[in-house]
Amino acid sequence: MKLRARPRPELHDRLLWQCASLLLSYPDEDRFATVAELLDHLEGAAAEQLSSTLAAIRALDPLQAAQDYVQTFDLRRRTTMYLTYWTAGDTRARGNAMLAFVAAYRDAGVAPPCDEAPDHLPVVLEFAATVDAAAGRRLLAEHRVPIDVLHGALSETRSPYAPAVAAVLSTLPAATDTDTRRAQRLAAAGPPAEAVGLQPFTLTVPPRRGERIS
Repeated sequence: MKLRARPRPELHDRLLWQCASLLLSYPDEDRFATVAELLDHLEGAAAEQLSSTLAAIRALDPLQAAQDYVQTFDLRRRTTMYLTYWTAGDTRARGNAMLAFVAAYRDAGVAPPCDEAPDHLPVVLEFAATVDAAAGRRLLAEHRVPIDVLHGALSETRSPYAPAVAAVLSTLPAATDTDTRRAQRLAAAGPPAEAVGLQPFTLTVPPRRGERIS
């Protein structure tokens, strides 16, 4: 029997990030098929978490999967995947925070996304997986607290997306006590509020498909 070789740690994380990026994007069967292929090269707890998300979404009718995605990520602030929303809220500082993502992409030799905000978690995961693992890991680690808040909110509602976010967290340095307290405060009180000065990124929360947010 031929044993399957384990991917190197960095390759393992890049494969994991790619799977998570696809799973956390708008539901699409072609994306799911790619995830299934990539999961053949992963193992361990993170692979089980990603497989759990994949199986749960694939078990739904496509229309139901799309509706659930919109309900989860477009209509609820607590489960937004725009990372700077939690660190800067609707404040002047958020524009600069998003420009830091743009700078990281350009420094790595790629253009920032034109159809999505640069701090959207699936975008950051795609960048880390396919362009610059070190820069991508840094962006993710710097925004571990927002990712923790997202995971907590998804877990509370038993969302099938929670395991995929947990898999992403497993690739980052362990949360410190300060990180944990900050995540708890953000989850309870929400982000800073000051609804001005967000140019050029003004249409990020709520996302474009949503009409109401709770």
